[in-house]
Amino acid sequence: MTTHHVGQRIREVRKIRQLTVRRLAERVTISPSLLQKIEAGTRNPSSGLIARIAKALSVGPDRLTGQPFINGSEREDQVQAVIPELRRILLTYDNPDDLPVAPRPLAVLAAEMDHVTQMRQDGQYVSMGPLLPGLLAELTHVAHTARGEEQQRAFWWLARAYRATNSLAHKLGYHDLSLTAVERVHWAADRSGDPLMQVTAAYLRSGAMIRMGAYGSARRLLEDLEQEVERLAPEASLSTAQLAVQGAILLKLAILEARDGRPDQATQRLAEARAAAGILGADSTAYEMSFGPTNVRIHEVAALIDAGDTEQAVARLREWGAEQDRTEWELPRDLAKERASHHHIDVAAARLAEGDRGGAFADLATARGISPVHTRFHPTTRTTAAALVRLDRHSDDSVAAFARWAGV
Repeated sequence: MTTHHVGQRIREVRKIRQLTVRRLAERVTISPSLLQKIEAGTRNPSSGLIARIAKALSVGPDRLTGQPFINGSEREDQVQAVIPELRRILLTYDNPDDLPVAPRPLAVLAAEMDHVTQMRQDGQYVSMGPLLPGLLAELTHVAHTARGEEQQRAFWWLARAYRATNSLAHKLGYHDLSLTAVERVHWAADRSGDPLMQVTAAYLRSGAMIRMGAYGSARRLLEDLEQEVERLAPEASLSTAQLAVQGAILLKLAILEARDGRPDQATQRLAEARAAAGILGADSTAYEMSFGPTNVRIHEVAALIDAGDTEQAVARLREWGAEQDRTEWELPRDLAKERASHHHIDVAAARLAEGDRGGAFADLATARGISPVHTRFHPTTRTTAAALVRLDRHSDDSVAAFARWAGV
C-alpha cells in the first residue's frame, strides 16, 4: 500500500517552489496549522481547496491528486485501453478516418447513445468505455454526411456522445482529454440548432473552470447562461427542460461561491435553485441535468462542506432525516447512482473532518455499494481512505482492505 497522498504531493511541490508552509498558507488564505495537517495527511482538503492550492503552486489539481489512477484492477478491466482511441477520434473530429463499414442509421445510434447515457449516470464507466469510440466514429460520419434537419439531429446526438466522453475522461483523471471533449461538445452543439444544447455545452465548460480555480471566469459565464435560459423562454414561462438546465446552473453557481469563500452568495443561489425545484415539482434528468428537490439538498450539503462547515453539513442530514422519521436523510432509490455515490463520498469526508471515523467508513462503503467504479476512481475516496488507515489505531482489516481496493 502506497503512503503517497495529496498532502505529500503538496509538500513536494511546495519545496520545489521554495515556499515555506506559512508563505503557501498565506497565498491560499488558510492557517499554517491547517496546511501542516493536510501535508501530514491528518486533514482532508476539499476539492475546492485542492484547486486553490494547485493554483498557488502553479500546477494542475491532478498533479496534487495523482490522477490518472493506475493499478491492477484498472489493467484487468482494460478501462484505460479506450483512451488512446478516444484521443484519436477527438483529434480528427472535423476530418474523420474512413469507417470499415457504413455507419448505422441515426435512430439506431441514438438508441445506443441513450443506453450509454444511462450507464454514465450509473457510473458504469468500465462497461461504457468500449462503446464510446465506435459510437463517436459513426455519429461523426453521419453528422458530416447528412443534410438539413437530419444533420442537426446527428450533431445533437454527437454532442451527447462528446459529453459522455468528457465524463469518462474526467472520472478516470484524464483532464486534458476531458477539456478537449468539452470543446467538442461546444462544436457539435453549435451545429445542432438547439440553443439549450449550446447552453449545456457552456455549462460543462464552466465546470472545468471551477475545477481549475478560475472562479471569476466561471461566475461570469454561468450568470450569462442563466440569463440566456430566461431569454429562451417565451413570456418568462420556462419549460421543464429549461427549468432543469437553469436549476443546474444555479447549483453550479452555489458550489462556485462556496469554494470562493462567499457563503452568503452561495446561500442565495441555493434559495433560487430551491424555488426553481419547487416549480419543477420533481427530480428531472432533462438534458442530462440531475435537477430537482433532491439535488438541491445534495448541493446544499456539498456547499457547506466546500465552505468548511462540515458540522452544519452533518447536522442538516439529521434535520432532513427527522422529516423521514429516520436518523439521517436517505436519498431516493431511483436517484442516478453516480450522483448518489458522489454524495456519500462527500459526506464521508465531512464525517472524517468531524472525527467520526466509523461514520466516514460507513459512507464510503455505501458509496461503493451504489456505484463501485465511480467510488473507486474518485480522488476524495482515496484521500479519505488513506486518512482512515493512518488514523486507525486498531488495525481494522476492513478499513485496510477498502483502502487497498481503492488503490491507496
